[in-house]
Amino acid sequence: MPAPHLASYGSWKSPITSDLIVASSIRLGEIELNGKTIYWSEGRPSEGGRSAIVCCTENGIQDITPAPFNVRTRVHEYGGGAYCVSQAVSQDAAAGTIYFSNFADQRLYRQSPGMAPEPLTPESGFRYADAVIDRSRNRLICVREDHRATGEPINTIVALDLNPSGSSALEDGGQVLVSGSDFYAAPRLSPDGSRLCWLSWNHPYMPWDGTTLWVAAVQPDGALGKADRVAGGVNEAVFQPEWSPDGRLYFVSDRTGWWNLYRWSPSQSSDTSPDPEADPEVNLEALCPKAAEFGQPLWVFGMTTYGFESSESLVCTYVEAGIQHLARLNTRSLELTEIPIPFANLGGLKVGEGYAAFIGGSATAPSAIARLDLYTGEVAILRRSSDLTVDPGYLSVPEAIEFPTENGLTAYGFYYAPHNQDYVAPAGEKPLLLVKSHGGPTASTSASFNPGIQYWTSRGIAVLDVNYGGSTGYGRAYRERLKGNWGIVDVDDCVNGAKYLVAKGLADGDRLCIDGGSAGGYTTLAALTFRDVFKAGASFYGVSDLEALAKDTHKFESRYLDGLIGKYPEDREIYMARSPIHAVDRLSCPLIFFQGDEDKIVPPNQAEMMVNALKAKGLPVAYVLYEGEQHGFRKSENIKRTLDGELYFYAQVFGFELADAVEPVAIENLATAGSK
Repeated sequence: MPAPHLASYGSWKSPITSDLIVASSIRLGEIELNGKTIYWSEGRPSEGGRSAIVCCTENGIQDITPAPFNVRTRVHEYGGGAYCVSQAVSQDAAAGTIYFSNFADQRLYRQSPGMAPEPLTPESGFRYADAVIDRSRNRLICVREDHRATGEPINTIVALDLNPSGSSALEDGGQVLVSGSDFYAAPRLSPDGSRLCWLSWNHPYMPWDGTTLWVAAVQPDGALGKADRVAGGVNEAVFQPEWSPDGRLYFVSDRTGWWNLYRWSPSQSSDTSPDPEADPEVNLEALCPKAAEFGQPLWVFGMTTYGFESSESLVCTYVEAGIQHLARLNTRSLELTEIPIPFANLGGLKVGEGYAAFIGGSATAPSAIARLDLYTGEVAILRRSSDLTVDPGYLSVPEAIEFPTENGLTAYGFYYAPHNQDYVAPAGEKPLLLVKSHGGPTASTSASFNPGIQYWTSRGIAVLDVNYGGSTGYGRAYRERLKGNWGIVDVDDCVNGAKYLVAKGLADGDRLCIDGGSAGGYTTLAALTFRDVFKAGASFYGVSDLEALAKDTHKFESRYLDGLIGKYPEDREIYMARSPIHAVDRLSCPLIFFQGDEDKIVPPNQAEMMVNALKAKGLPVAYVLYEGEQHGFRKSENIKRTLDGELYFYAQVFGFELADAVEPVAIENLATAGSK
């Protein structure tokens, strides 16, 4: 191998180009099983972000939903649970029939094998998600969101007849089974169809704050009997209720401070009217108590972390000390046995007879739909999220780090050193550091391969991906560090992570950058405004005005800020004090903004107010608005533009040469870069 070239950090030529990243990349999600057939969804940037259903059988992999159908639901705006698969609804129904929500009109469609999709619901103000098939009654049971009236939409659980009389579409939107709460999720039928369980919660709580698990008998007419409260409340978050093959109800609860597995047997249910104040400990069995997280924040419908191999065995994932594991739990002996797999991160776990399917991610290869043989341990890769193959000599392997932060506490993150086998930097030079603040903020980052990070490290730019206080995977107490402290704890942890790497000689203290999307965009803007550590940054559909967010966002998050900031309008002064838009006088470094013009979660005016203020102040600023994009970019040309645009911005601000030409971004006030 020839000797490496000498070049400054940031100027290294990399084979990991934006074109390569987006050329064949897809977004994998929503796995469903039908016997041995595995279904999943693919978000395709090359098709304008369209999400298609794909299946894998013994005959190979094929698309199911044709263009232009886009399988996405807008319930809670974030969606999830956009389709389900029928094995056999009735003798007349074909196995493998799928029911899905189409993004453009939010109607439910039915697609039988070999047939074109046909509408099941009319054009209306209804949206549907998280459906299960009630085979014995030939209907779907799902969450419905009603947008027909002004004000907040109304959420219910409804039943939809799969063979409605007199019409091919359900004009009434279905039979309401459960109503009265602000939100619902996870309606699930027992194996014999006699009982339905579900989750509910109310404002101002989010599903990771407090949810309630209910069970009710299904009556002969299809309605529900009285509902029994099984677990949950305002201080307990219940996740993924699931019936075992022998008819017992399993779920995940964080009642001990950690999301652990529990079991409840229907025979233990009281015949008396449910008492909302009843002790949720009664009739529950903890299966495997650990200081580990078997659950996740319910940002989207249909999230799963376990499934049943049989009534005696379940397969589950859990995070312990920041590391994710796959294991088998014997439901009789309660022995937990780890299953070795070549992945650092797992998502969307579904379990069939003798196998498990999931989205697996490693540190050095794109995520993939994987099939694990539970008998032999063999793993088959069915579909990768990208055809991108990179020589390991250009890849940076993440290092899990802990670092001190405010109040004597510890925060976490993944550090990626600059790495490119073809280059070395001049002696004594320290690299530019890009700190990444994940969205949510109730979410987390992982060590899975991320080509968007390798894009930076292979060019000689170090990256720190921070799991700041408020992130999941470290228990409820860590998650609740952010309660009332959004814009403080997260910012401090990002700042202290950067300082930690500077102190260790791994980053240039004069070239520290930060970026983030959505809530991570807010952390980015707050860090740049209220601290004097970072020298530049990028906001992707980030929040600049907390008051505007409280007054102009969708139902699911309309009270989210109560827990993160305070009640509005009672605590308006706090909202004003923590909003970067009201403290632009404290901001003195360059910023670039990327925004979708159809974003309903963080509308474009959030970015535009900040851009205009920065222009008026004479600071270097750039604004890239994408037509037809929502909250998160799905079109390949926009993903490419965002990667290259951010790199170009930093190169202009810090004055380093790029190895390759990229499309320029218009930067206002560039002449002031570097002056403070």
